[in-house]
Amino acid sequence: GYRVSLQGNFFGRHHIYITFPEYNPRKHIKLDPPLNIQSNVTASKCQIWWSVPWYLAEILQYELQYKEHSMSWEVAWKKSPPSSLPQIEIEATELHSGIAYIARVRCKVSENEDSYHSQWSEWSQTTVFQRAGVPNLSENIQNTRTMQFLFIPLSFGTLLYLFWNCKLTSRYCYFLTSGQKASPALPFPRQLLSFSHSIIYTMGISR
Repeated sequence: GYRVSLQGNFFGRHHIYITFPEYNPRKHIKLDPPLNIQSNVTASKCQIWWSVPWYLAEILQYELQYKEHSMSWEVAWKKSPPSSLPQIEIEATELHSGIAYIARVRCKVSENEDSYHSQWSEWSQTTVFQRAGVPNLSENIQNTRTMQFLFIPLSFGTLLYLFWNCKLTSRYCYFLTSGQKASPALPFPRQLLSFSHSIIYTMGISR
């Protein structure tokens, strides 16, 4: 170690003041902040990573701070990676969809390291990320119910048409066999039947 002293002339006399009788530079380190902080958001989580000098990577610990972009850093959330790897993950459930977030990170020598000791570095540059919007559950339920309400009467109308059409067809055959002149049945719009089939097909896809 080293001895750090302060000396000088005060009031015409020479004085020496011992500031640190045993000073070890390894125990008083302040590191530079991490570099190149980046982020990537998926449907299930947000991944954030950064870089530090390779010869320090195994002895450092980190603290991440993140917040909504419009909030103050004083109310930011904090997370620490579970290992010395320069990366961390935030679960999507911890983020609000459609809200922009900003994050930064700092580092120091790990508490488990005996050879060195340091204070926290300054905060790094920031990275901005945003969770993608997800469909609202209540909207999905409402849309499903709307399709069900449309499906039921259209299905009933389709069955009624088929029954009515079969009945007219049997009556038409009876008239032909009895030798009477049959009046042609009124044509039922084929567009409605096609539309009903389209609705049924669409309901099958949506499910």
